[in-house]
Amino acid sequence: MQRGSDRLSVHRDDEMKHELQGLLRSGHPTRTEEWNDPEPTAEDDPEVMYGPVTPSRGPTVLETLRLELARNLTRGTFPASPRELARALRRRNAPDALVERLERLPASARFGNVQELAQALTGSGQSGPGGRPERA
Repeated sequence: MQRGSDRLSVHRDDEMKHELQGLLRSGHPTRTEEWNDPEPTAEDDPEVMYGPVTPSRGPTVLETLRLELARNLTRGTFPASPRELARALRRRNAPDALVERLERLPASARFGNVQELAQALTGSGQSGPGGRPERA
């Protein structure tokens, strides 16, 4: 019986299963043409900005705080003072601990984006990538 959702015949399905058996059992590519295999990373490949991405390296405090702020603030919120940002966080039902940290910042400060705000809250990053000074 032919079903409407089948794109291939039963015989072609069996052929494809047979072709993939070697790959599935061996756990590595079984192609005879080496040029067709995926290329491993080289020693001179550039690394990610803050080092290689590995399962053992967890997010830093700055990254975690920046993510939490980005969840609760939009681009339209910036530039803003700590008071305006605290008000926006309360409207979005952000965690109280986050709002309290924000309220401790100087009232005269202005922040242009989430990165600047996260750096001010953690007290980190006097220089950014490439050694450029960050605004806080």
